[in-house]
Amino acid sequence: MTTKVRREEILDLDAYEQQRPAFRHHVMGVKDRRRVHLGEHLTLLFENAETVRYQVQEMLRIEKRTAEADVQHELATYNELLGEPGELGATLLIEIDDPAVRDEKLVAWLDLPRHLYLEVEGGERVPAAFDERQVGTDRLSSVQYLKFDCGGRPPVAAGCDLPGLELRVDLTPVQRKALAQDLESSS
Repeated sequence: MTTKVRREEILDLDAYEQQRPAFRHHVMGVKDRRRVHLGEHLTLLFENAETVRYQVQEMLRIEKRTAEADVQHELATYNELLGEPGELGATLLIEIDDPAVRDEKLVAWLDLPRHLYLEVEGGERVPAAFDERQVGTDRLSSVQYLKFDCGGRPPVAAGCDLPGLELRVDLTPVQRKALAQDLESSS
């Protein structure tokens, strides 16, 4: 987990609009260091307080919401993406442009979240925990929210062992450093 985003970190809409270009540019770099491509169609985007703060600010901006209850709702919703101490939270994006192929794969890959893992030093696999509400009885959502309880140990690889979709990628030094920093900030 990284530190949760606090209410006082959320800017009002006018202040955010003024800072948005620079903040957006910064957050895109933060996301780039935490984006892991698993094969052709799967991307893990590891979340931290900066990416969550950006999501909250963007949702409030898009929906033009200013009521305190709305701000608190967005904070609660997006802070759920972050893990607890020793965990990493990630958004899994299943990226298939062709709607027919995407529909076919979302049915065929119904069990996908149960087959995703991070690997820590020494080769131990840490399975993904996921929100059962995102998996229907007959198909998967193309966006999944996952948590990996690494016990504070930074991952060195990510993978999938779903039969027919076996994938494993070593994390780059930049990715490893970013995720290690996120785990350290949760201690």
